[in-house]
Amino acid sequence: MPNSQKDIIRLRAEIAEHDRLYYKDAQPKIDDQAYDRLKLELAQLEAAKPEFNFDASPTQSVGDDRLDAFDSYQHRKPMLSLDNTYSSDELIDFGRRLLKRFPEQTLTYLVEPKIDGVAVSLTYENGQLIRAVSRGNGIEGDDITSNVRGIRGLPDSIANAPDTLEVRGEIYMQHSEFERINAAREAEGQALYANPRNLAAGTIKLLDPSESRNRQLDIVLYGIGACEPSNYFTAQSEIQESLNDWHFPILEKYWLANGIENAWKCIVELDTIRQKFTYPTDGAVIKLDNFSLQEEAGYTSKAPRWAIAYKFEAERAETLLKEISLQVGRTGVVTPVAILEPVQLAGTTVSRATLHNEDEIQRKDIRPGDTVLVQKAGEIIPQILSVNLGKRPVGSQPFSFSNHLKALGVKAERDPTQAAWRIVRKDDPIRQQRALQHFASRACMDIENLGTAVIEQIVERGLVKNQADLYTLTEAQLLDLDKFAEKSAKNLIAALESSKGCKLWQLIHGLGIPHVGKQSAKDLEAKFNSLEAIASATIESLEAIDGIGSIMAQSIHAWFADADNHTLIEQLKAHGLNFDSARQEKVEGILVGKTVALTGALPGLSRDEATQMIEAAGGRTSSSVSKKTDFVLAGEATGSKYVKAKELGLSILDERAFRELLA
Repeated sequence: MPNSQKDIIRLRAEIAEHDRLYYKDAQPKIDDQAYDRLKLELAQLEAAKPEFNFDASPTQSVGDDRLDAFDSYQHRKPMLSLDNTYSSDELIDFGRRLLKRFPEQTLTYLVEPKIDGVAVSLTYENGQLIRAVSRGNGIEGDDITSNVRGIRGLPDSIANAPDTLEVRGEIYMQHSEFERINAAREAEGQALYANPRNLAAGTIKLLDPSESRNRQLDIVLYGIGACEPSNYFTAQSEIQESLNDWHFPILEKYWLANGIENAWKCIVELDTIRQKFTYPTDGAVIKLDNFSLQEEAGYTSKAPRWAIAYKFEAERAETLLKEISLQVGRTGVVTPVAILEPVQLAGTTVSRATLHNEDEIQRKDIRPGDTVLVQKAGEIIPQILSVNLGKRPVGSQPFSFSNHLKALGVKAERDPTQAAWRIVRKDDPIRQQRALQHFASRACMDIENLGTAVIEQIVERGLVKNQADLYTLTEAQLLDLDKFAEKSAKNLIAALESSKGCKLWQLIHGLGIPHVGKQSAKDLEAKFNSLEAIASATIESLEAIDGIGSIMAQSIHAWFADADNHTLIEQLKAHGLNFDSARQEKVEGILVGKTVALTGALPGLSRDEATQMIEAAGGRTSSSVSKKTDFVLAGEATGSKYVKAKELGLSILDERAFRELLA
């Protein structure tokens, strides 16, 4: 096989993997520029060997963010990608090609900030929001209506609108919200999210809408897809005005420019002011304003010929890596963090960078005292790209994870199945603190007034070693702590007492069982109804639960088989914590023991409201359709779940039939 053909095959596979990480997992491993370089290299090889340039190539298609857990819905008008450039010369060439195509025209361009978010299309019919769909593969995307409805500032209805309108924009997360979430994760010793875009992408695809709403997302709208009547708009700039009239969150600034040279001047101005915007930007989008000229210019297989994205170079800077710090998570996992000499990047001061794990440090040969190149392209926690070996101090030694742990007095072992180190001793003070922080967090037992500073003191003084010891604390012990008065001591004791009545799933989540999150804890409660039943469950019975795979099942089984954990459970039971679903309000309803899958947009209910009604009637919802599904609740614009339900012969109810069933 010729080398060029091998390179084409290799690059296609490499780009496909990066597409999966970016679009489906929201965890890219390379930055935009590195990704664009790979696609450019592939495009050049394909141009030289057109016989290998078939339609499945990533150079001829849009990425695909669809997940099996969501219904798919076809866009009325495709959501195409944009060609992009990092070069002002290439931008000017783009304008000259259009001028050659329209020699008698004065070409006016709309210049908009390019938002580093998650593309979304909102469908309004007769002025009512009926559906929100992700970009998907450009032809069809995931129905994310229930999560999008929770975004502030998004109107459910608009007045004096076209009969049908697809409004398009970007979902994003503000830096302040991103920092709040990361601060909470750091306090619990959890791994930090890399950047707002990845976190926004992951949040909008959460299966539990209530969990999604615990994170503040925002949205900005700037364009349209399909529109009926089709002649409602004649220019791109008219859309901006109408979106403002309909009270959508819109762009903070955009420009109309005569000629591509003036458009470039607008991009230069944008680069000087974009750090003040509430949303993250990574470039500019330049579009012909006139719709009739857009139609004449036409499209390629994946992008319009009348628009282009100009991307700003990612900001990079050299700085000193002062030390490599180690952080401990709730399950004892040790995560390395680079502590940097503070440096200004993208309008903020950067003083640290995530290093992921031991393998990442070894691969890049990162050492304390090195001068490192850091990059921040919309990233709050930046990445270390490389080490400047020319500035490495004489006598520098490779960083040894194991030796550093020994120097800190931390006894940890490397997990043979992962690139992670884990603290061996359960009575390690740092591990104890992280476990208690997780137990007390809002997503678990929600114990007010039990913050990080308090937990550090009670562990350091030997008052508390595990979760059960919290319930032995007295007012006298608390009054002896720093910054504790009688009122705060009474409040904490009351909060601890109140937490004994928390729902069973909150306790399950709070125990910190590896791999078990909020939804898994709910599923365990729904299946077994008591902590004792979970503790005695077999791996096979755990694996039989929808959403719990073999790895999680083995983790749960091993956790309850541990003698120390068995003792902890007995202590918690002795303190009177809720171990049984029956201790809560007894749920009796038509759906007890039933599993319901939802698909499509319900006319009178949000997905969250429908879920609450199902749970109130004793049922549970499932993100997928299988033989275990009892029936499907179907709304408008159903997708793949509906098709599968028909194939399996499952009962399918519309909203009216569903309400009648519950009544």
